[in-house]
Amino acid sequence: MNDKNFSRTRRGLLMGLAGANAAPFLGVLAALQSGPARAGAASALVNSPYGPIAPARDLATGLPLLQLPAGFSYKSFGWRDDIMADGRPCPGNHDGMGVVLSRKAGGATELVLVRNHECLFGAAASFIHAPAVYDRGAKNATSASVASGGTTNLVYRDGNWVSVTPSLGGTTGNCAGGVTPWGTWLSCEEIGSDTASTEGKRHGYVFEVLPDPGKTTGRPIVGMGRFGHEAVAVDPASGIVYMTEDSAARSGFYRYVPTVKTGAPGSLAQGGQLQMARVRGTPNANLAAASINSVYPLEWVDIADPDQNRGDATGPTGIAIKSASGPFVQGWAQGALRMNRGEGIWHHAGKIYVMDTSGGAEANGTIFELDLARHSLKCIFCSPSPLVGSMGDNLTVSPRGGLLMCEDGGKELTLDPYGVGQRLMGITASGDAYIFAKNNVNLAADQLATAGKPTSAAGDHRTAELAGACFDPSGRTLFANIYTPGITVAITGPWAKGPL
Repeated sequence: MNDKNFSRTRRGLLMGLAGANAAPFLGVLAALQSGPARAGAASALVNSPYGPIAPARDLATGLPLLQLPAGFSYKSFGWRDDIMADGRPCPGNHDGMGVVLSRKAGGATELVLVRNHECLFGAAASFIHAPAVYDRGAKNATSASVASGGTTNLVYRDGNWVSVTPSLGGTTGNCAGGVTPWGTWLSCEEIGSDTASTEGKRHGYVFEVLPDPGKTTGRPIVGMGRFGHEAVAVDPASGIVYMTEDSAARSGFYRYVPTVKTGAPGSLAQGGQLQMARVRGTPNANLAAASINSVYPLEWVDIADPDQNRGDATGPTGIAIKSASGPFVQGWAQGALRMNRGEGIWHHAGKIYVMDTSGGAEANGTIFELDLARHSLKCIFCSPSPLVGSMGDNLTVSPRGGLLMCEDGGKELTLDPYGVGQRLMGITASGDAYIFAKNNVNLAADQLATAGKPTSAAGDHRTAELAGACFDPSGRTLFANIYTPGITVAITGPWAKGPL
């Protein structure tokens, strides 16, 4: 990514300070940036309430996979190529994830998580042999590659990892998704393909995954649309599902109003109305230009054909957009809005939080808060540079109300005191950012072999995104994924020191 905000002199200064003590540096940095942030132009990077971070060793392997604040620890599990409960190697590309079940098992508390694997079409050996499979066909008549994405279910019991089991196969590009109030996971395909496989299946749908893999159907919820789905969030009060689209400069913001609003496994598949958001009084509004405190009152337009093929979109303002998803084409024609690239979305306490990964004047990312009572979107975070936030992707809200985003800013050097690495960034109530954790996976094959982990994970993966952040219902454990080489971690520590 290009850092448009920093001059070479500024960049050199920050790189020179990279080895300095973290807390004083961040204090100075926060002071430097506090003026424009308080004026409402952009967010700033501030001191973390949890303190500076440093390399911390994984309690499961002894390897320094993360940088964390003092007092925090973690255990890894479900690495790519680890053997799963079905005897096959675990798939990689660990992405969105959520806790779908918390239950008592004897005297223990047991959690079930569903984890996405953002694999596309690949070799037959990479296929996820789950109880529920959507598409077993090849990509096309001239390619033997198969849809190798899907989900796995992980069990975590009283602080210890127990098992990982495949739960959905034959899908592709399973990026993010979201938990439902009735205890399931909605897995989203981030692809909007008009071309059918040799089995006659197209992709770009939402699938419901249950805590028990054997009860997952593998059938797409067609009414929720066929487009580059990123993530979903369900309003428990109304049963309405809000959805983001990741398609550069042609990303709509959608909701699905189900026919059956009481909610239960399979209820969304019984039908509903897909709608796209429009800014009241401003047809074809472009939210990519948002800055802190920008407010957009919303209304919704119906999408008549959720399964329509891609095409060129023309709106009432005359602005034409090439090669958009079918639902976007229909919504744009009715004056609906667009974001740059819709990403993570999460519900908490009557609000929906929405990430535009390349929103804002500098395209480093914005976060919106949707007030469900007023149906207005407000920009609450806008990153002026990769230092403050580098293209946030997945996001989550802790049970205590703390907002946390996962960076996916590419391979640029992150200009903070802790060196190279994608980060987990906390967002304060005033819209500023702080560093909570950092990817630190830089391992040699002999280190992995000694730790009993697959040597396929060797290499410097610090620029790989952190993804799938989510808390357990008690707020004691934060789960997250390291996308490459594919690792899941459970983080615990003194959360009460800050807002998370």
